[in-house]
Amino acid sequence: MLKTTLTAAAFALTSTALIAQDNPTVGGAAMMADMTIAENASNAPNLTTLVAAVTSAGMAETLMGEGPFTVFAPTNDAFAGVDAASLEMLMMPENVEQLQQILGCHVVATEAFSTDIAGMIADDGGRHPVPTVGGCTLTAYMDGDMLKLEDENGRVATVTTADVDQSNGVVHVIDTVLLPAGQAG
Repeated sequence: MLKTTLTAAAFALTSTALIAQDNPTVGGAAMMADMTIAENASNAPNLTTLVAAVTSAGMAETLMGEGPFTVFAPTNDAFAGVDAASLEMLMMPENVEQLQQILGCHVVATEAFSTDIAGMIADDGGRHPVPTVGGCTLTAYMDGDMLKLEDENGRVATVTTADVDQSNGVVHVIDTVLLPAGQAG
């Protein structure tokens, strides 16, 4: 009985390691391909501001949904580039629609890994429009071997960690918060 229990425990640990093995870590945290975007983001120490914003916006349930989604996830450092007073104001309940729009500008209603995006960029002659669920259109392009996204204000984000597989899509970690047209950071 003890041998069976130990064998089962070893198998479970090995299976968990295999799930995370091919997936990049985010902020040093293992990302599990069998967990949702919201579940994995909650485990990443460098995405705590994003998780707080998603929670304030009432979007956590959506990002736990079936998907598929592609999320361009700004890090805590990316949010540090946003005026602190503006960020605090956005987190207030009376500004939930504006916060939802901003966060929606980081979400695409399909699953697109970096090779897919690079192929679309190449097919479109170097720049590919990316419509988001927030009503923004980002422009994806390559700068050398770096995938970049430009918002409608000319703000540019670099994908720092690509292809984090999730059960309901894929996450690409970015270094800049992207904004809807006409909004300054």
